[in-house]
Amino acid sequence: MLRVLKNRFEQGYKTSKYPYEKIVLPERFRGRPLINKNCAKEIILECIKSCPQSAICDKNFSIDMGKCVFCGTCEEISNGEFVKFSNNFELAATKKEHLITDGTIYDLKQNLDLKFKKLFGRSLQLRQVSAGGCNACEADVNVLNTPFFDLSRFGINFVASPRHADGILVTGPIPKNMKTALLETYEAIPEPKMVIAVGACAISHGPFYKSKEIVEPLDTLLPVSLYVPGCPPHPITTLHALLTYFK
Repeated sequence: MLRVLKNRFEQGYKTSKYPYEKIVLPERFRGRPLINKNCAKEIILECIKSCPQSAICDKNFSIDMGKCVFCGTCEEISNGEFVKFSNNFELAATKKEHLITDGTIYDLKQNLDLKFKKLFGRSLQLRQVSAGGCNACEADVNVLNTPFFDLSRFGINFVASPRHADGILVTGPIPKNMKTALLETYEAIPEPKMVIAVGACAISHGPFYKSKEIVEPLDTLLPVSLYVPGCPPHPITTLHALLTYFK
């Protein structure tokens, strides 16, 4: 016991003070893209052509963050003249169409379903479902349980059984052999319940969007309440989404 107290004294307080204090991510972090529509058209067209996810709209030159894997190809090609990724990690949205951005700030607080905040604002239990993911999103979701983020201090926990859950947090593109497991997990959760899509794969199939082994998008199978884009989303992006939507 004395050794534990000694270690605690030596190490100090390790938990992040977010959201009570502002957090700034490293400069290399790619957050919400900033778009200059006045850039030379040939540069824009080259970015559209080179985007591996077809995430750049050729009509209004906006970027679909639900498709984007934040690879930075468009920023490199345009040398930051057309697209420049900002440090803004507040990317989540309640509707898929709200993930399409021209760089303007989207206020998640203005688009909340207050029903869920009222029901689960004090205690939220989630069952995480890895539907064929590469484990990147899963790993960064698991990081939320570490002492630095300490998700449980907000009353949010991941549970082993869907029967103990208030909703599911889905990662991965949903291959054919995971569809039944996903649907049965959702069915096992008592009403009322919600679905949270985390990562490009869960939102738009990500890099697998042309694969014949992938079923229809998650939001056509289940009613998605919250979208958290990224490949993978930074843990603080997911944390911001959960705290804003439910707390």
